[in-house]
Amino acid sequence: MLGLDKKDFRLLLIVIAITLLAPFILNPFPENSGMAQFNAGYPDLMQRFVIYGIFAIGFNILFGLTGYLSFGHAAFLGVGSYAAIWMMKLVTLNVIPAIILGVIIAGLFALAVGYISLRRSGIYFSILTLAFAQMSYALAYSVLTPITGGETGLQIKSTDSPLLSNLEPGEIGRANLFGMDMRAGFDLSFGDWLFTINAGYYIAAVFMIIAFYLSIRIFRSPFGTMLRAVKSNQTRMYYTGLNARPYTLAAFVISGMYAGLAGGLLVAMDTQAGPERMFWTASGEVVLMTILGGAGTLIGPVLGSGAIKYMENILSKINKDILHEWFAFMPDGLEDFVITIVYPFIGKGWHLTLGLIFMAVVIFLPGGLVEGGQRIGRLLRGKKANPDDEKATQSTPAE
Repeated sequence: MLGLDKKDFRLLLIVIAITLLAPFILNPFPENSGMAQFNAGYPDLMQRFVIYGIFAIGFNILFGLTGYLSFGHAAFLGVGSYAAIWMMKLVTLNVIPAIILGVIIAGLFALAVGYISLRRSGIYFSILTLAFAQMSYALAYSVLTPITGGETGLQIKSTDSPLLSNLEPGEIGRANLFGMDMRAGFDLSFGDWLFTINAGYYIAAVFMIIAFYLSIRIFRSPFGTMLRAVKSNQTRMYYTGLNARPYTLAAFVISGMYAGLAGGLLVAMDTQAGPERMFWTASGEVVLMTILGGAGTLIGPVLGSGAIKYMENILSKINKDILHEWFAFMPDGLEDFVITIVYPFIGKGWHLTLGLIFMAVVIFLPGGLVEGGQRIGRLLRGKKANPDDEKATQSTPAE
């Protein structure tokens, strides 16, 4: 169905179900309970889950299939954001044209960057993409300030009057989908549980589902097979008379367009764009998302992006007062000792926890969270792993 085999179609249905039910799944604890701080079912965070999931899915098409590691994908995220915000400022507040323009501009920019960067491979390719991203950041931050807004970025102001809008003088426009405000929503209350249903999240979720479906089609297509051949042995491809460069360039452009889509959606949900989205740390973050979830797998990048964004927004908010509440049952001396040990790994130190988790995954689960799930599944079914499969996973974890 939909051009997918049963296994892939079942995976797509699982992703659709989890995405649609996310406001309920991500709020497992009652609103007034002590564990409510671990709930993640509020609109802004759920939007980031799906948008950065799109970003990671696109990056995985390049890195997971071809093995080409780009450290500059944040440039396409930023370019897509700037294109989308200018569409909203000048033409229309409807998010669809803005997102489309973001995808197109990011794709054209990726074509130019990829045409140059793909003349090299390995670490040289990675350094070239990093250089392009940092040049883009520098241009956006301090050179092209009339276009990018410099350090403060761009946002919709009361002085903006898009061509296809009916704003009153002095009115600040809002992003919408054919008149429906992106911030529109309502709360559902069931006993002590509170669930927020947000229009912006579900619009972004639809785009993520479509992006995930397209990634499945790419993975299972002859084009995807050629990309795997590039990763497996590019030299052998050249000896057989096949030119790998058009395939890698196409993968690079598609990956850049996914980043542009994510950038456009970020603007659609929060109508502003800034140079920080193009900084090298944003490029590194998507690399972490993909490897943490499982490079070369279908669902892995989505899991990785969700895990990192959860830690960034939830784990980082835990402070010493909360820890004292948790460990209040301990004797005073022991309580202070435990908090002293735990505190560096949470709050502002959440990056340390992320680093330890990433190290553990790389060492013990080279296939990422997906491999961890597969191992747990085998244990629950009482099956032992095939030694040949384990060897293949360890030698080529992104396959």
